[in-house]
Amino acid sequence: MTKSKITKPESESVEIKRKTKQKTKKRVAEEMEQKPFEKKEQGEPERKKKNKKNKVEEPEEVLREVQGEEEDEEGLTLEERRILERKIKKERKKEEKQQMKEAGVSAQETEPVKPSGSEMAQDYLTCWSKNRKDWRFQKTRQTWLLQHMFDSDKLPDEFFAVMLEYLDGLKGGARETTVKKAESVIRGCEDSEDSAAAVKAGRAREVIQLLS
Repeated sequence: MTKSKITKPESESVEIKRKTKQKTKKRVAEEMEQKPFEKKEQGEPERKKKNKKNKVEEPEEVLREVQGEEEDEEGLTLEERRILERKIKKERKKEEKQQMKEAGVSAQETEPVKPSGSEMAQDYLTCWSKNRKDWRFQKTRQTWLLQHMFDSDKLPDEFFAVMLEYLDGLKGGARETTVKKAESVIRGCEDSEDSAAAVKAGRAREVIQLLS
């Protein structure tokens, strides 16, 4: 007696196929969802490598220039060059002083002597008196003269005569201020027996007589 094959109902077979198909679709869908993340994670190191490769490195010369360390033809940076130049200047000055010392000439003797305020004021008056075309008004010189004209040590008698001529041209507030200054000098010399004070008082009286 032969065994007959047991066949499943057709509806049950279709149901199994349908479920198998659904499982397959679900598995494929899950794989598809995971693949983009896997690719992204795998691709990140490559991008980093590419970025590292594409990074433009600053040349050493540019960096040195920005930091003030650019080297010259002798291989010195700017700062080193400045230090070297300062040292050379100091050494030259020392050598010059030593040479002058050996020659018996002091540094002060070689420097030009600047004229004093008194000398410049006298030159100013002389130019005004004898060379009016080249003379130029200088407020500094005039102020000095108005303050010291009563002192014979700073303005000798021959220049005081020229100063009186110069004062005759004063106008306005300068004229009034000069008169007040002369009156103040006279008051300050009244009780003094010093000869210098007497000279000051005499000059002050001449100024008042001229300008009043």
